[in-house]
Amino acid sequence: MDAVEQACPINPVIDLVFSRWTTPILWVLDHHGRLRFNELQRHLPTITPKVLTQRLRQLERDGLVIRTYHAEIPPRVEYEISDLGRTLTPLFSAITDWSATNFPAVSAARRAYDTAREEEEAWAQGWAQD
Repeated sequence: MDAVEQACPINPVIDLVFSRWTTPILWVLDHHGRLRFNELQRHLPTITPKVLTQRLRQLERDGLVIRTYHAEIPPRVEYEISDLGRTLTPLFSAITDWSATNFPAVSAARRAYDTAREEEEAWAQGWAQD
C-alpha cells in the first residue's frame, strides 16, 4: 500500500470510478441498458471514438462493463453495465442527491470567493499605484 492509499483508502476507488469518462459511460449504460458502440457514443457526443474504446476496454477489464460480441455479418458488439457496475448505482444516486442539495451553496461560495479576490486585487493595485 502506497502513501496515498494509506492517507486516503478510498483513493483507488475514486481513481477507478471517477476517472474521466468512466462515470458518464456507466451512467448511460445503467440508464439505457445494453447499447452498441455508436448508440453509446450518441449519448456522449463529446467523447472521441478512440477514448470511448479505451475507457470501455478498461471498464471491461475492471469488471464494470460486459462486452458481447455477436459473430454476424456485419459483426455486432454490445456493451452493458455488469452486476458489479450496477452496485455503483446507490453511490451515483447519493452524489446526485448531494449535488441537488448542496451545489447551490457551492456556487454561492464560488461567487463570494471570486468577488473577494477581485476586491482584494483592486485594492492591491490601487495601493501599489499610490
